[in-house]
Order: sequence, then structure tokens, then C-alpha cells
Amino acid sequence: MAEPKVFLATSEQLPNLDQDEQALPDALRERGIEPVVAVWNDPDVNWAEADLVVVRSVRDYAKDPKAFITWAKSIPRIANSANTMEWNMDKHYMQALEKLGLPVIPTTWLEPEQKLSKQQIHSRFPSNGDFVIKPAVSSGGRGTGRYTATDAQSRSDAIKHAQYELEAGRTVMVQRYLEEIDVAGETSLIYLNGLSSYQVEKEPMLHPRYRNPRDSGVIEEVARSTDPSEESWRWGERIRQALHAHIKNMLGRDELLLFNRVDLVRGAPDSPEEFYVMEISLIDGSLYLSADPDHLERFADAIQMRAFW
Repeated sequence: MAEPKVFLATSEQLPNLDQDEQALPDALRERGIEPVVAVWNDPDVNWAEADLVVVRSVRDYAKDPKAFITWAKSIPRIANSANTMEWNMDKHYMQALEKLGLPVIPTTWLEPEQKLSKQQIHSRFPSNGDFVIKPAVSSGGRGTGRYTATDAQSRSDAIKHAQYELEAGRTVMVQRYLEEIDVAGETSLIYLNGLSSYQVEKEPMLHPRYRNPRDSGVIEEVARSTDPSEESWRWGERIRQALHAHIKNMLGRDELLLFNRVDLVRGAPDSPEEFYVMEISLIDGSLYLSADPDHLERFADAIQMRAFW
């Protein structure tokens, strides 16, 4: 029996995968799988040879999301599915999660078709505290900035940031920065083949003057593997159930996701919510394979299970 071929889809900037994932091909070889690392939009790649395509370091998909989804829909066996990735690439999905009762960070949505003036943009910013501006379609944290509502220069910079994104035809998200992130950081829960697998804690990334322009690199995250608490997995299970309920409503059937990363932050002591959903990553979000050798083994096992179906 021939070894199944698993193509690991990456981007032109990362032809050998992201550094966090570069041990994955060897781990797959150890499991009787022939790995092929290929750039998703390389016209010379014969994707028909793949028994399974696993989407990984496609850090540039947000530059041309239509082309990316057209490519994904041309692949017979791709994980995660093209329809699910299409939904997940636009953070308007947070609105769907909120309707399902999940606590999400309150967001003001600025849409290009609103043709907002400078004053109208200004009036939609918080009046106090720090806030974050980012495009609804982005990968690796590009286009993200943290600003201070009571600082005139910071507020002016935020207006320019929002105008830049809106003029490029991109939806802008304005979110209050949760101070609890500076205290406890963020938590990422990783699910593989639908099962809870492991957890990492991430240090705060957005210092008060943080800016990550659209043409810059991916945000460098500092993460460490931690033992998941009953509390965090309880929160994660609530999110997972809501996510799969939405997928079923959206597609008419549920989907066994190869990988699913749930990012959340603990609510402050005086917060009405125990936690808030930061993001759900079903496309290229890091799975922190190098944070613990066991993470790599678990992901390789999950791929092996799919490859031999």
C-alpha cells in the first residue's frame, strides 16, 4: 500500500512553513505519511496528487481572500473545509457567535459603504480607556493597533488608521482593550479532530503604543504550554458547542474540524462575564506546536487519522 500524500499548504513568504511547524513533515514521515510542503497559489503544484491537504502557514490569504477560497474549493479533501474557512476569514463571524449567546468583546463595526467622515469615525471611538482598531479580514494580526482614548495624538492616529482601512474597502473593528489581558494574558484552547487537546497561555502582545501595519510581518506571540483548568475547558466547551451549532445551521450539517483554536480572556473581577471570546482560528492560526513536544505529536496523530480514512 502506497504511503498517503499529505500536502501542507503554506505561503510564498514561508516556503518551508512557519518556524513553529517545521518539524511537522518529519513527524508525519514517522507515521507512514509522505508530506509535501506547497505554496497554496503556486500554479505548478498538482494538488490532485494529494490524499489530504492541510492548511497551515497561509499567512497571505487575507491579501486576496477570494482567490484563496476559490483555490480551497477546488481541493477535494482539505482541512478545514473551504466553506468553514470562508466563514472564519471575516471576523463578522463574531456577530453570529454573539447571537448564540457567547460573550464577545463589544465591537463597533465601521463599514466602507457607510462613507464615514473623520468626525463620524471619531465619534465612534470610546471616550475613555484604551481601544483596538483592526480590519475584519486579516491574518497574523496585521493591521492591528492599540490606542488611548484620552490622548489627542493617539486618537488622531486611530482616525488615520481607520480611514486607511476603510478607504481600501475593508471593514474596521473598534474594540475596547480589556485591561485583564495585561494582567493575565490570553488563553488558547486547541481542539484536534473535535476533541480537547491542549492549552497555552500567551503573554500580552499589544503594549499601549503597539502598531502592526498591514504590510508588516506576523505578530510574534510568546506562548507557554499550561495544564488546562476545569474552568477554562468548561468555557471552551461552551464555545465549541456554539461554534458547531452555527456550522450545522450554516452548512446544513456539522463538520469534524481537524483543528480549532479558541482564544479567550478572563473577565475582570467586576465584569458581568467570566470570560470573553477573542477569536476562533480555523485557517492559519498558530497551534503552538513548538511550545511542547507533545503538541507536535498530537497534531501529527490527528493528521494521520485523517490521512488513513
